[in-house]
Amino acid sequence: MAYQPANYVVQVTDSADELQSSTEELNPFSDMTIRKDFIRKVFFILTFQLMITLGLICLFIFCIPIKTWVLLNPWFTYTLFPAIFVLIVILACFEDARRKVPENFFLLFIFTLVEGLLLGAISVFYHADEIMWAVGGTALVTWSLTLFALQTKFDFTSLSAILWTILFVLILYGSLYFFMRSYWLHLIYAALGTLVFSVYLVLDTQLMLGRSLQYALSPEEYVFAALNLYLDITNIFVFILQLISTER
Repeated sequence: MAYQPANYVVQVTDSADELQSSTEELNPFSDMTIRKDFIRKVFFILTFQLMITLGLICLFIFCIPIKTWVLLNPWFTYTLFPAIFVLIVILACFEDARRKVPENFFLLFIFTLVEGLLLGAISVFYHADEIMWAVGGTALVTWSLTLFALQTKFDFTSLSAILWTILFVLILYGSLYFFMRSYWLHLIYAALGTLVFSVYLVLDTQLMLGRSLQYALSPEEYVFAALNLYLDITNIFVFILQLISTER
């Protein structure tokens, strides 16, 4: 994730008003109205994304013709992966793409639609009750971790380098599991993935709330913040789903 380090400047001035004005220019989030408006935008966008995703998942698992078609055409699922990768690169690496209105909303909507289609296509390989349990578990974990991020004084953004390393290990472990199918490898992989993205959810929530001591987001990065939280939640859903299917 591309975070922007906060800048801190010490200024000597004879006027307290001038000092306060300079601080607000350096840190726009010092104005609580701007911060609250930013958080409101992020949660509104995130809610819209999750509603679209949940609707697509239900469509895939309860509409028998669609479910049958996906099962008979596995190419559909695999073609969605490169599309998602390209959209993530565009939204994460190009500031104009995620800041300029309405292009940023259009790209985010397309990404959400493709991600929802992918999760729906994945869901057809599981039972409907497993999907619902995973949705409920994801909702519970998300709310619990959000409340935890609001209360804890520990800065999880300081662990970003360690988390990137663990994420890389998780990807390598997933590659190993792809070639060596094993119940215990599957169980460890799903549990580790759930843990990693749970920590990422706390980290990204703190970043959005301005609780980070090392990093700061621009008020124009509401799409980027919503994208991070959305990816954390959807990844938690996928790994919880794997845990539930493993247990059964």
